[in-house]
Amino acid sequence: MNILIIEDEPGIYNFLKEGLEEEGYVITIASDGIMGIEKYHHSKPDLILLDWMLPEIYGIDVCKEIREQDRETPILFLTAKDTVRETIEGLRAGANDYIKKPFSFEELLERIKIHFRNIQEDEILTLGNISLNKSSYQVFNKGQETSLTQREFALLEFLIRNKGKTCTRDEIIDKVWNINFEYDTGVIDVFMNSLRKKLNLDKESGNIKTVRGIGYIAND
Repeated sequence: MNILIIEDEPGIYNFLKEGLEEEGYVITIASDGIMGIEKYHHSKPDLILLDWMLPEIYGIDVCKEIREQDRETPILFLTAKDTVRETIEGLRAGANDYIKKPFSFEELLERIKIHFRNIQEDEILTLGNISLNKSSYQVFNKGQETSLTQREFALLEFLIRNKGKTCTRDEIIDKVWNINFEYDTGVIDVFMNSLRKKLNLDKESGNIKTVRGIGYIAND
């Protein structure tokens, strides 16, 4: 997981960088608001630690600019400000959390882990222009929601999770249909035809190709 720290005090960002890297996170540092926005676009972080009082552009404005194009990446404010008005202002700007300086590293680490667990629970899988949201059971193709049956959804999820690997019909029957005895695998073809039709996927050149006599393979 990549964490972007936007903080202008070297003592703080070096302390955080060292501690978080020991926990296995990949850390990117930006020491002012303009650099923070640039590093956000370049590194595409999984989580942002954002100081409120920054040179060039205040943290609140950095948060607003990021939120105009990204509603998903967790943003945690690190700030000495502690009034109810400022807390509300930060949350309204799109922040997910608010940690008052000085703070303990253990508390910050636990907050980060909580937000990463939330990301994983709202897992999104992609295949070309198709995105599948595991928690909401929604599928989008080029931004348009596509309605799938429960079995079609499970079939698509299995193929995406095994992207680049040929999935045999027997594997699909076992993992998606949960049938571990001899069964007519031809039923898979029926569901696959329906899935391709709903997602506007060409049989030969689409993101899910037939491997003749074996099964299917999904690729971006």
